[in-house]
Amino acid sequence: METIQLNYQEIGTGFPVVLLHGFPLDHSIWDPVVAYLKEEARLILPDLRGQGSSPLGKENSIRNMAEDVLDLLEHLKISRAVIVGHSMGGYIALAFARAHPERLAGFAMVASQAEADSPEKKQGRLNSVEEVRQHGVRRLAETMSVRLTAHPELVEKIKKIILRAKPEGVIAALKAMADRPDATDWLADINVPAVVISGDSDAFIPLERAETLERLMPHAWRVILPGAGHMPMLEAPRETAHAIRELIQMVMDFKED
Repeated sequence: METIQLNYQEIGTGFPVVLLHGFPLDHSIWDPVVAYLKEEARLILPDLRGQGSSPLGKENSIRNMAEDVLDLLEHLKISRAVIVGHSMGGYIALAFARAHPERLAGFAMVASQAEADSPEKKQGRLNSVEEVRQHGVRRLAETMSVRLTAHPELVEKIKKIILRAKPEGVIAALKAMADRPDATDWLADINVPAVVISGDSDAFIPLERAETLERLMPHAWRVILPGAGHMPMLEAPRETAHAIRELIQMVMDFKED
């Protein structure tokens, strides 16, 4: 399976925590959370394949993106880590958990879900592929930024991040998300502490998807952030960091069944 060398930032010391960003963003979305955690965790923030400053491979799938994360852990000589996935990063975290459970110490899904796309959602992604091919990312940045957050003052910040995205990387990620399998059946195999972080005003992921994650993972709990949308790390960074800090503590205390 093809893997690529990811661009990444490493900050802090302590238990290793990998923060995977969503679509069509980059690792900088985690900066507000990093400020709260850098004194107590070794934070690894990659740009995912084709996103940010990371190159685009030839075989672009959610599973390949998960293998890129494994390669990064190997490069950093990290045997086990807490994996935190936001939105598309959550899909990659799920693929990582299924393929490499022995490397998973803790698990967090942030504004994400286990279900595959419905036919309508898949078609919508393919329509977006054509739009990006024809018009680049500007139109996507305009329409998506206002839906990603429940906080109007963050729209311009998010739009600027999306405008940095490479059209070919955006297209590859859209196709990878459209083709991803349903992960619901293997949630029960995630036998480590797991937290599900959701905004109660998320325009993309219904709260019942978070309920499914909490119910089916054996050691999961849920944190709902009032007034947050699809970007909890920007909208409620202190509370998001607190949930991740609690997860790290649970990992340190955890005894496997």
